[in-house]
Amino acid sequence: MEISLFTLLRSALDDILVSDIEIDESLWYQIATAHDVEHLVAFALKRNDLLKKDSSFSEKSIFKAVYRCEKLTFALNELSEALEEGQIPFIPLKGAVLREYYPEPWMRTSCDIDVLVHREDLERAIEHLTTTLGYEEKWKGTHDVSLFTPGGIHIELHFDLIEENCANNAIGVLRNVWKNVSLRENCKYHYEMSDAFFYFHHIAHMAQHFETGGCGIRPFLDLWILDRRENLDFTARDTLLSEGGLLKFAQSVRKLSRVWLNREEPDEVSVQMQDYLLRGGVYGSSENRVALLQKERGGKVGYLLSRIFISYEKLKRYYPILEKHRWLMPIMQIRRWFKLLKPHVASMAKNEIKANHNLQKGAASQMGDFLKNIGL
Repeated sequence: MEISLFTLLRSALDDILVSDIEIDESLWYQIATAHDVEHLVAFALKRNDLLKKDSSFSEKSIFKAVYRCEKLTFALNELSEALEEGQIPFIPLKGAVLREYYPEPWMRTSCDIDVLVHREDLERAIEHLTTTLGYEEKWKGTHDVSLFTPGGIHIELHFDLIEENCANNAIGVLRNVWKNVSLRENCKYHYEMSDAFFYFHHIAHMAQHFETGGCGIRPFLDLWILDRRENLDFTARDTLLSEGGLLKFAQSVRKLSRVWLNREEPDEVSVQMQDYLLRGGVYGSSENRVALLQKERGGKVGYLLSRIFISYEKLKRYYPILEKHRWLMPIMQIRRWFKLLKPHVASMAKNEIKANHNLQKGAASQMGDFLKNIGL
């Protein structure tokens, strides 16, 4: 286990000094940049007087993280004020909430701002934000719509918290989100999840990413932070996890967070999980994702067909018109293929096809066994 790197991350998050640490800078830098924790490693190296002038790590990464945080905070405040003004109920999600629990908000980096609105308020929210704040609508996913501020900040406006048929029975719990919120102090439309529900959503989001290739290091840091909060009802958390079929998975990821940050002795599953995670970056790897889909779809040919022709249940989330006019499904399949004209989509497809071709025999089966071992 690469304990030394995670000892430094613990030092960054917990205001402790480290000693007797062997620095493998090239490996650490590769992992830290892939998982968007470079700023935390640089901060810990500086705190421990280990940051050298010729190091790959630098204080610039810290300044960049602070700058990113300030931009996101400003955009979130502006977004919140606009939704309040528009009388649109909303719930900030993920990093927008998590950074409040870190020792310093800039330590928890994010690439975007995630906010949940009622499905019936979605179009009204989009129109209000594009009209009042100059947001630009880019594309609609299976459970969110992507908008961009004039300054280039990515806003994910969610109308569901998770896709169906993933992360065990998570959707059964997450459908009740609006029954598990309370108004933020001095607000009329800004809601906050209960601790247990926010925790469940965090675990469910990790599980969803595990099922599609990996989730990176950062959610484990979040989990470690959440598990150290005081005066909370941990039984309520586990009750929800059990209801959603995610308690075993939660226990597995909690274990790895303690291995990494508390130097707890690893078990076999922890070793497998670390290997799975460190092969990818923030969003996992193409190889992991393809192996999982091959296992689910019955091999390389089944995988390719499932990527070319997606199910009606998934396609209708991209194109809601199918709910009333299912006969349009072939046309919408073709319309979806035109997304390959976008360079970043074409690049992702090319990488997945290459991974599908090169995947070693037995890898898909091993991946399926791994997920079963961690409760997915």
